[in-house]
Amino acid sequence: MIELPVRDPCDLCLAIRDERWKIIESGEHTLTVINPSQFETGQCCVITRRHVATLLELSDSECAAVMLSARRVADALVTAYRPLGILTFQNNGVYSGQETPHFHFHVVPRQQESDWGIGPPQLATFDGAGRARGITHDRSGDARRRERVQASVERLTEVAGLIRSHLPA
Repeated sequence: MIELPVRDPCDLCLAIRDERWKIIESGEHTLTVINPSQFETGQCCVITRRHVATLLELSDSECAAVMLSARRVADALVTAYRPLGILTFQNNGVYSGQETPHFHFHVVPRQQESDWGIGPPQLATFDGAGRARGITHDRSGDARRRERVQASVERLTEVAGLIRSHLPA
C-alpha cells in the first residue's frame, strides 16, 4: 500500500483559491498553475480538478488531459525561456517524495545555474552542497531554500503571463 502524505485540508484544493498559484491554463480535468516556489523560473504544475492523490487513481480522461496540458506548457516554456532542458516529474507516496496528497505533475525549465542537481529538490543530488548520491535527503536546509525561492505575487503574475502568452494556439 502506498503511504500518502497527510494534509487536511488539501493544500492544492486550496491553491486554486490562493492568488500565489496563478492559473496559466484551465481545462475540463486540469489546471496548469505557476508554482509559488520558483526553484527554477517558470516552474509549473498541472493539477487535477478532481481531488485524487496519485497517478493510480486518475481516470483515462484525466491521464490524457494531464499529459496534453504538460506538453502544452512545456512548449510554452521552451519558447519563453529557451531552457537547456525540461524536467517533468510526479511523485506517488511519501517514499517517492510526495508532499501533498493531490495529484500534480511538475513541468520545469532547467537552466545552467540550477541548484537542483539531477532531479526534484527533495530527491536531487547537489554537487558542492554536501549531499551525495544515495544519501537520504536532510530536510534541515529546506526552510532556507524554500524561503529563497518564494516569489512575490507580482513576479508570479508576470511569469504566468509570459508563459500564457507563449502557449500554442
